Amino acid sequence: MIHAIYFEKETSTGICSIYYNNRYVQTETFKMESSKNKPCFIPTIEGDSAAVLLAYLLNMLRFGKVNKYISNTNVFEHAGKYYSIAESDMPQEIDIHTLETFGTWDVNGTWNRPFTSHPKKAPGSGELVFMGVDAMKPFLEMGIISADGMKLVHKVDLDYKRSSLCHDIGVTERYNVLLDFPLILDVNRLIRGGPLIKYEDKEYARIGVMPRYGNKESIQWFDVQPSSAFHIVNCFEDGDEVVMWACRALGSIIPGPDLGLNRFEYFSNGFKQTCSNSSDRDIDADGLFFSRCYEWRLNMKTGEVKERNLSGTKYSMDFPMINENHTGIRNKFAYTQIVDTKASSAAGMAKYGGLAKLYFEELREETNEELIKTEYHAFPDNTFCSGAAFVSKIEGHEEDDGWIVTYVHNEYTNISQVYIIDAKKFSEKPVAVVTLPNRVPYGFHGAFMRTGAN
Repeated sequence: MIHAIYFEKETSTGICSIYYNNRYVQTETFKMESSKNKPCFIPTIEGDSAAVLLAYLLNMLRFGKVNKYISNTNVFEHAGKYYSIAESDMPQEIDIHTLETFGTWDVNGTWNRPFTSHPKKAPGSGELVFMGVDAMKPFLEMGIISADGMKLVHKVDLDYKRSSLCHDIGVTERYNVLLDFPLILDVNRLIRGGPLIKYEDKEYARIGVMPRYGNKESIQWFDVQPSSAFHIVNCFEDGDEVVMWACRALGSIIPGPDLGLNRFEYFSNGFKQTCSNSSDRDIDADGLFFSRCYEWRLNMKTGEVKERNLSGTKYSMDFPMINENHTGIRNKFAYTQIVDTKASSAAGMAKYGGLAKLYFEELREETNEELIKTEYHAFPDNTFCSGAAFVSKIEGHEEDDGWIVTYVHNEYTNISQVYIIDAKKFSEKPVAVVTLPNRVPYGFHGAFMRTGAN
C-alpha cells in the first residue's frame, strides 16, 4: 500500500491545503487474490527447503507464477512518470495523484526481469541507471534508460558468479558502482536442504566500478571486507579515487535465523547496541545489525582500497537520504533514520526513534573514529518513524536548504502524524506536524515528488 500526503498551494491566496490518500498497488498477483477475496500465494522466501520448493511448484501450477509481486519497497520518478517497486519484479506505473495503478513498466518491452528498488539518475544526462538481480543466470544485468524514459539505451550481463542480493546501485559522473556482497540467493543450496537466502560472512565481498556504458570486461573490481550494506548514501569521484559512502553492518537482517533457531531471540539480539567504540573486531555477536556510516575509497590507478567507519556506536543508522541534486557528486550532508536499539531489541524488529544529520563537509582524511559531526533529532518517547525523505527548497541556495518529511507513529496514543523538520534547524522541534486520519503502518522508503511550480 502507498500512503501519500499532498501539499497544494493556491497561487492567488498563498493558502496551502493538505490531503491524504492511500491505495494498494494493483499488481497482477494482487488482482488475482482480490478476485478471490483471500490470500492465495504460498510464501516462498523462508522455511524448510522442501516446503519452499513445494510452494514454488504449487504457486506455479495454480497461478503460473512462483511468487507474489509485492511492489512495496520504494517509489521513484523518471521522465515525469511515477513508479512503485520491489526488486523481485518490474516497476508498476502509478498515477501519483490518485494512486491508481496503470500497469507494469517494461520499458517498451525491452526489460523482462527484476528491477532494483533504488535506480539512480546519472549526473548531467538524467539517464536512469539500474540493475536487476535474479536467482537464476544471468544473476545480474544492468541497464540504462534514456532521460525521456522511452528507450533502454544500454543493457549488459555483468556475469556475476553468484546471485548476490544487491539492493542498491551507485553512480558518479563517469561510473556505475556495483556491489557484490555475500548475501546470496542459491537455488542449489535450497535443493540440498539449505535456505534460499543466506548471509555467508566467510565468502568474498567486492565493489565494482565500471564506465557508464561499460561491460563485464570493463569493470574494475576491488576486494573489501565482508559486510552487509543495503543502502548507499552517495558515490563520487575524488581525484584517482571513487568514493562510496553507505550504511554498513556486520550481519544481514535478511533473511532471518537458520532453521531451528528462535526467531524472536535472533532479531532481539541482533538489534542490541554494540559496546564497541574502537573497531568492528570488538563488536560481539549481539548487535550484528548495528549499522554505521562507512567509507570505501577505491583507487582506480593503484587498485588500493581504504575502508573506515565514519560514525560511531552511539546510534545505529540506515535508510539514508541526500539532496538528490547531488547524486553522483560530492555532497556535504546526508540524513538517516536512527534505530532505537532498546525498543527494537524488545520488539524483535527495527524501530526508528529519530533522525540524524551527517556533516560530510567536515570530514578529514585521518583514520580515527567519529570523524563526522552528527546532529540528532529525537522523537517523543515511544514514537517511531518510517519513510523519511529530504525535500529541497525551490529557491534554496545551499545543499541543506530544505526539510525532512517523515511519517511517525506514537504507540502510546496510536496516532500517526507527519513531521516536517527544517534541515538547517535539525535538532529543533518540527516546523509543522500534520495529524493523519488513520494509522500509517511502519513501512520502507519514502519519496517526495514535486509535480507543480508550488
